[in-house]
Amino acid sequence: MVGMPEPLDRKARQREHDAKRGSARERGYNTRWEKARKTYLMRNPLCVMCQKEGRVTAATVVDHIIPHKGDTRLFWDTENNWQALCKPHHDRDKQREERGRFQAIGEDGWPL
Repeated sequence: MVGMPEPLDRKARQREHDAKRGSARERGYNTRWEKARKTYLMRNPLCVMCQKEGRVTAATVVDHIIPHKGDTRLFWDTENNWQALCKPHHDRDKQREERGRFQAIGEDGWPL
């Protein structure tokens, strides 16, 4: 089909992107991070996005509000740049938001 990228192209681009960004350890997600993450989630046990939607859901992911992109100041800014999220919000909504494809959804379930 014309205009439709081949699935292999997307997979190849993803592999290239992953190779450039380095491993999780190389990006700072080490033992110190694991301890800080665990402490943060104990202090902030609920997903902030679910709370905004009026739901109560346990948070399992510590998200950097502003992508740190290797900036250690942003990476460790627990007061202003960390938020507790559930995995679905982190993997779906937050990623869309960062890629500029976020669309708010109204209470009726339709895009705003």
